[in-house]
Amino acid sequence: MTNHNGIYVQSETGLSRFFAKIYSLVGIGVALSAVVSYMMLYIFRDNMIAILLNAPWIYYVAIFAELGLVLFASGAARKNSPTALPLFLIYSALNGFTLSFIIASYAQATVLQAFVSSALVFFIMAIIGVTIKKDLSGMAKFLMAALIGIIVASVVNIFIGSGTMSFIISIVSVLIFSGLIAFDNQLIKRVYEQTGGNVGDGWAISMALNLYLDFINLFLSLLRIFGSND
Repeated sequence: MTNHNGIYVQSETGLSRFFAKIYSLVGIGVALSAVVSYMMLYIFRDNMIAILLNAPWIYYVAIFAELGLVLFASGAARKNSPTALPLFLIYSALNGFTLSFIIASYAQATVLQAFVSSALVFFIMAIIGVTIKKDLSGMAKFLMAALIGIIVASVVNIFIGSGTMSFIISIVSVLIFSGLIAFDNQLIKRVYEQTGGNVGDGWAISMALNLYLDFINLFLSLLRIFGSND
C-alpha cells in the first residue's frame, strides 16, 4: 500500500468492502441461527420437548453432524469451492437447532444479557484487531493451545460435574475467544494487504466461519457465567 492518495484510498476502499463482505456473511449466519432457535423455542416448542423426553439421540446426532459440517465447510472454503457458502448456511441453521436446547435452560433476560454483552465484546475486540500494530500471531498460537486445554477440561468436567470448574472454564473461554476475535480481524487485514486485494470468496467464507464460531462460543461462555444461578 503506497501513500499516493489515489492508490491509498482505493486500497482502503477495497479493504472496507472485503470486511463488509465477511461481516455480512457473519451477520447472515448469526441471524439464521437466531431464527431457527426462536422457531424451536416458541413455534416448535412441543417438538423440542418431545425430542428431550423421547428422542434425545436426535440432539446428539445434530451435534456430531455439526462437527462434520464445520470441517467440510472449512475445507470447501479453503479450496474456494462453490459448496462452501451452502455448507456454512446449513451449519448455521443446524447450530441454531442445537443452541435452542441450551438456551431453553436459561431465563430470557439472561440470554438477552449474554447476547448484548457478546456483541459489545465482539465489536471492541474487532476494532482492536484491525487497529493494533503488534502482530498477534504468537498470541493466537497460545490461545489455540489454551483452547485445546479448555476442551479437555470440559470433557473431564462432564463426568465430574463441578460447578466451580465450569465457571472457571467459562471465564477462560471468554478470554480465549475475545483474543481470537482480535486475531482473526487482524488476519483479514493482513492477508488482504499481502495479496494486494486479490482474495477469493472462499477466503471470505473461511474468515466468516471463524468469526461466527468466535461469536457463538463467546456468547455461550457468557451465557454460562450470567446464568450460573438460573
